[in-house]
Amino acid sequence: MSSTAVLGCAWGDEAKAKIVDVLAKDADFIIRFQGGNNAGHTIKFNDEKFVFHLVPAGILYPGKICVLGSGVVIDPFALITEIEGLKNKGINFENRFFIDPRAHIVLPLHKELDGNSEANNNHTKIGTTKMGIGPCYADSIARTGIRFGDLYEEELLQERLTNNYYYHEYSQNGVQAMAENLMEAGKILQPYLKQIPYMWKENKDKNLLFEGAQGTLLDVNYGTYPFVTSSHTIAGGIAIGSGFTGKIDKVIGVYKSYYTRVGEGPFPTELLDETGEQIRIQGNEYGSTTGRPRRCGWFDAVAANYTAMLNGVDEIALTLLDVLSGIETLNICIGYRYKGQKIHEFPYSTKILAEIVPEYIQLPGWNEDISSITDFSKLPENARNYAATVEDLLGIKITIVSVGAERRQTIFR
Repeated sequence: MSSTAVLGCAWGDEAKAKIVDVLAKDADFIIRFQGGNNAGHTIKFNDEKFVFHLVPAGILYPGKICVLGSGVVIDPFALITEIEGLKNKGINFENRFFIDPRAHIVLPLHKELDGNSEANNNHTKIGTTKMGIGPCYADSIARTGIRFGDLYEEELLQERLTNNYYYHEYSQNGVQAMAENLMEAGKILQPYLKQIPYMWKENKDKNLLFEGAQGTLLDVNYGTYPFVTSSHTIAGGIAIGSGFTGKIDKVIGVYKSYYTRVGEGPFPTELLDETGEQIRIQGNEYGSTTGRPRRCGWFDAVAANYTAMLNGVDEIALTLLDVLSGIETLNICIGYRYKGQKIHEFPYSTKILAEIVPEYIQLPGWNEDISSITDFSKLPENARNYAATVEDLLGIKITIVSVGAERRQTIFR
């Protein structure tokens, strides 16, 4: 058995799905181990755009088995809609898509709680997608949540729903109807129920590909708290969220050639000028799930080294290099200063991070369209130098360079 993890190493939206899609051809299983349908993965295949929210991107390869582990939180109604949409495009799910019964269920109540929290002026604005992901994870920790396997035990489901509504001081009047709706959804999703940890025991000779959602800087423990997601987005979350306890043979860290962020929170290298807008337009930097414009900024090597350390990154996939074409001068952040003092570590405090002054090196850009190049040596010299500088600053080899959304727009080194 071999195992590879593809993990976002910034604030999400690093084009992980493109990398997963390219690598999935050599995998037997593609596994999501955390997050919910607040994560949007976009793939272009045969000039058609596919947007994934819960289903692993590897589903586009016939015969590959895709898995949602226990660390994923599932809106069953949204999942059914996503599956039906993919089936209508000719994607087969029979005997190749499975969900662990321990995965928690996102309820309509969670969405309401999420929206209320974001609208409350007494709460810190996180900038969530308001899809109920955080409240669902909170309920799982508070031991008041509903799990996927509960949808097949009517009495238990009603009991747990009653407890959940009571916990949130909501009227019990909606429990019966909610239980019925969940059980109907459960009937549709029942063919996919499977205890995932046993799969690893039964398939010791298979190749596993773990697909991360969001990014390391949004990890609930190690990200820019409280402006984070509610799950463990780092390599350490794989065992908890999938039941796989073997060694991860290779961790591929996915880094954008520039940085983006959605929602609130500090962003040291953010560009609030014409260059930032140019990157946003050229990179089509709008959320796959929400459509919100992403905040854009320069590559941050301080943050990149921090996330590489947390994940034990073995190789780098550098994405969206083509987006930087046409920008005369490119900056890369190589250090921070806080109140005049050099900082050698990525700050744990978002207050400090919001006040730091980034230090940059400047590199010349290139004007050529590189989106059709598939040989690294044929990239413009300045594009090669840019990639080499990132490689040197992180001390990790870049083995994949993405220059577009299609599979064919990939350079392997």
